[in-house]
Amino acid sequence: MSALRHLGPGYACNTFDYSTRTPAEDGLPTYRDWIEVFRKSIPTFKAHALTDKTVPEAGREVAAERFAAEFTAALDALLAHPTQPAPGYPASQPLNCFNLCQLREDVLHAAGFTDIFADVKAAESARALALLPGVCAELDGAGGLAEQFGLALRGVFAGNIFDLGAAASAELHAAGGVSFAATRDKLLPRPWAVDDFDQVLALVAAAEQRVRPAASASSSASAPASASAAAGSPAAAFAPPAQPLLWRKAALFVDNAGPDVVLGMMPLARLLVKMGAEVLLMANRGATINDITAAELGPLLAAAAAAEPAGPLGWGVGSGRLRVVCSGSDMPVIDLSRLSEEAVAATADCDLVVLEGMGRAIETNLNCRLTCDSMKLGMIKHPEVAALLGGRMYDCVCRYHPGSESSTGTAAAAAAAAGTGVTTAAVGAV
Repeated sequence: MSALRHLGPGYACNTFDYSTRTPAEDGLPTYRDWIEVFRKSIPTFKAHALTDKTVPEAGREVAAERFAAEFTAALDALLAHPTQPAPGYPASQPLNCFNLCQLREDVLHAAGFTDIFADVKAAESARALALLPGVCAELDGAGGLAEQFGLALRGVFAGNIFDLGAAASAELHAAGGVSFAATRDKLLPRPWAVDDFDQVLALVAAAEQRVRPAASASSSASAPASASAAAGSPAAAFAPPAQPLLWRKAALFVDNAGPDVVLGMMPLARLLVKMGAEVLLMANRGATINDITAAELGPLLAAAAAAEPAGPLGWGVGSGRLRVVCSGSDMPVIDLSRLSEEAVAATADCDLVVLEGMGRAIETNLNCRLTCDSMKLGMIKHPEVAALLGGRMYDCVCRYHPGSESSTGTAAAAAAAAGTGVTTAAVGAV
């Protein structure tokens, strides 16, 4: 495993240090609360383990009980001795989100389970794929690039509610789920827990102002075939701008299967392709919770591209400018210093990194700064996270950090600001 080449000095992936917080008058969560967060996930994991057809039916219930009992015992041990590893699991120290996620995965694997959410991932992804053309058509008709980008980001937040690793959102799914469109339209009012939304849109608007003729031509040429057909005219083939409007190459670290990746991150990737960027969809190597894997995402992206062969998705996949890359991770969180060699090589020349989801972008990596531009996008689904960020349950996190080295994005924004009235402070503020 190797490190992302854009990491700054002193990189540490965990956002919250569980081990140093002791009970205090501020009432904020301590390691005890975090251990209980993981304990609350046991019923959902056990229920899905009982449906895992890769484990023989005769032994499945015993294996599920073994997982529940052993994970409970490991958490009890950490609660009693918070500076010592759980017996049999030396990697469970120090106490932090990454290590507790690893502990749960280790206990699951020891019980014989490798992908207990496989069926629900496949079903939710198929349902979302049928809705994707409509979501893309809506984005294309949303106005200029800044308006489209804002709607795409709201779609990322809405899709991210499909998270079976958090007790609250797992209960929502078990009760019948929630509509993507309704969730997007009813996001909590701003300001959000972390809210750099305006800065991101100012960045896009500034670049659009700088190259408005090219951006307008690209936008009009990229309407999906379904939208053009509905208007009674043949679809125009997508043509990318001659030069990237903002970023040259973006790496998007995706999260969950279903509406999260299909209706949230794919439309964002598609919009970046429209803006002239090469886009990498970075997905897990191994299964964990309901997170999408690279092996699962490849066919989904191909199906999405086939649905609009003349549009940005079809062009992007066909040209190789939009593709899936295996991150090398098998966790719902991510340590950017532990990526696959493939991921490190593919992202070496990126000037934008997007981390998405509560695990990858909030509970890890929220505060890390990279040498290239970065965004951290996700929805808060743990009350403990909400408390530490001064936010609300189902609040949004939209963090933008300009790169510490000169990048296409920041350079374009500065140049555009000089002639459009968009201030550099508004564009680059953190």
